[in-house]
Amino acid sequence: MTVQEQIPAFDDAKAETFAERFVGTLNEAALAVMTSLGHRAGLLDELAANPDLTSEALAERIGVNERYLREWLGVMVTSGVVDYDAQARSYALPPEHAAFLTRAASPDNMAVTTQFIGLAASVEDKLLERFRTGEGLCYHHFDRFHEVMAEDSAQLVVANLTEAILPLAPGLVERLESGIDVADFGCGGGWAMLRLAREFPNSRFHGFDLCEDAFADTQAEAHSEGLKNLKFEARDLSSAETVGQFDLVTAFDAVHDQADPKRFLRLIQRSLRPDGVFLMQDIGGSRDLEKNIANPFAPLLFMISSMHCTPISIGQGGPGLGAMWGVETAEEYLAETGFASVETHRLPHDPLNAYFIGRP
Repeated sequence: MTVQEQIPAFDDAKAETFAERFVGTLNEAALAVMTSLGHRAGLLDELAANPDLTSEALAERIGVNERYLREWLGVMVTSGVVDYDAQARSYALPPEHAAFLTRAASPDNMAVTTQFIGLAASVEDKLLERFRTGEGLCYHHFDRFHEVMAEDSAQLVVANLTEAILPLAPGLVERLESGIDVADFGCGGGWAMLRLAREFPNSRFHGFDLCEDAFADTQAEAHSEGLKNLKFEARDLSSAETVGQFDLVTAFDAVHDQADPKRFLRLIQRSLRPDGVFLMQDIGGSRDLEKNIANPFAPLLFMISSMHCTPISIGQGGPGLGAMWGVETAEEYLAETGFASVETHRLPHDPLNAYFIGRP
């Protein structure tokens, strides 16, 4: 066989299909960025609540510049998201689309998730340098990280705590009603602890996070409400030997970012009372690449992992597990760090994550 015969034939149809796909990719990327902007500005919510508005009327209602708004509407109309009546020059967001793009649609509001695209793009230059040097990033490199994570967690985790997540551990809700000690390790915005402190006044709640600015707004809100059963503390848990004893410890999307995930889990295991419960939520992907190919969210999750989770861990001197460290690795780590039993759960409302119940 000659060298010429070894070269596979160029498939024109395959090339054309790929090019067409990437035209779609560019357009969908543009739509994602504009959806994020529309979510943050409240435009999608306003269109859903008040259909058949002209651009002038919508601009006046929401308090934005009409000229900029018209360009945004151009993206949404040509993408097939917003309907346009050329004769009346009015716009409407169909209810079938609003069901996935407005705050009222939580936890199905995918407009929240589009914010991760802009967040990742904001560190592209820095990440390009890290690709070459192997160094990491720090939380302060991401201007809106805590804000976006808090909003994402609010609809997937916080809104479903009492009804769907806490019942994964039988009897836990009843114990919270009676009064127990609870800690959230890596609490971020602290909204989970705030909700539980409101719902279970007999229990005592503690939020720990490396960054005080992450929970500053929640702390202020709790103070304004006069909540006496909720405290937050800025603490570097990566080097802590003990932070107290608790009946319930939670960690929501926090373990894989740590400098030393196993040490973090050992700290949690030591912090549980003998009848305590550890509730962990983390990305529900697999550590085996081939098992993620059929996951419709896999490209998004790997993007978030490469742009944030992996460099954040490396920046702390960690192993860079990344968001796609896998349910398999999570289960192994929990077993290796002293948890006598581990249960893994999937919940219908949350296609992205897995939920783990560990007991000492």
